[in-house]
Amino acid sequence: MTEDVALPSGISQLVLPTPFRIGAVNAWLLRGDPLTLVDPGPSMVETRSQLEAGLDGLGLAVSDIELIVLTHQHHDHVGLAAEIRERSGAQVAAIAPLADYLADFDAAMDRDDLYAMTLMRRHGIPEQAADTLNGLSKAFRRFGAGVAVDRVLTDRDRLQAGGRTWEIALRPGHSPTDTLLYDREASVLVGGDHLLREVSSNPIAHPPPGKVDAAAAAASPERPRPLVDYMASMRSTAELPELRSVLPGHGPAFVGARDLVAQRLAMHERRAEKILAEVNGERTAADIGRALWRSVPVTEAYLVLSEVLGHLGVLAERRAVTEVPDDGLVRYMHV
Repeated sequence: MTEDVALPSGISQLVLPTPFRIGAVNAWLLRGDPLTLVDPGPSMVETRSQLEAGLDGLGLAVSDIELIVLTHQHHDHVGLAAEIRERSGAQVAAIAPLADYLADFDAAMDRDDLYAMTLMRRHGIPEQAADTLNGLSKAFRRFGAGVAVDRVLTDRDRLQAGGRTWEIALRPGHSPTDTLLYDREASVLVGGDHLLREVSSNPIAHPPPGKVDAAAAAASPERPRPLVDYMASMRSTAELPELRSVLPGHGPAFVGARDLVAQRLAMHERRAEKILAEVNGERTAADIGRALWRSVPVTEAYLVLSEVLGHLGVLAERRAVTEVPDDGLVRYMHV
């Protein structure tokens, strides 16, 4: 069972506003050498003000930050990084695929949008809804920003931050760039959105990392299977020695990561069974989503599609279902 836990010594939680449904995001301040900020939040006036106020309450200022570490590519985690870097002179550290993504942010966002539009059209989201979601994605770009990464990290790398030695772990699933920081000595994990106690992280459908042909990638039966990756990532996290503290991207710090992983994996298995029962050779992924979630706001349509496609990807990996393309529209049938 998960439960709240006191913060480890020398680590402070700065709770910052976002414009997104998930609500506030955590910036973690690692108060040691070098003074490190993990995930500075979205590029938004209210976020900037709250971050400055939080630092001031600790007797610090933005100019004191020496290192910024980023856990993954989503706007609510990386948006202010470039501004904080410019104001403080801090270095930025991120896993290699995230560094590439942020090096040309607009091009990366264009690939994301093209991938999403291609998936939506092929898997049954109505054109008007797809266009609306594409417009929202473009509007939300103002909350994100690219940034030059000074320290490019690799899986199993080690990083000195906040007076601690952190092991770096790439754990894709919620996004292709999900990155964990693990202090083995203190048994502390800074987890981004890899594990959240309050909600299950959505396996969002993203194009594969790199300068790929996003439309071709979305149309390929070999496209990424984020939930397959995410379930494998969670199992890897559960193999760590029992953690004393998980510091998530949203919500309070908690203990009980193994129990939470077991709950999440069981939930995904149940959902996969429900989705398999809806497969009949005639339904698209969007049809299945509408059958399971009967009233889906248009703003949530891509998250629901990602959820369904994620579980269909797990079922395809197990050779339980297969895709049947028909005039550009994909339906699913049992194998």
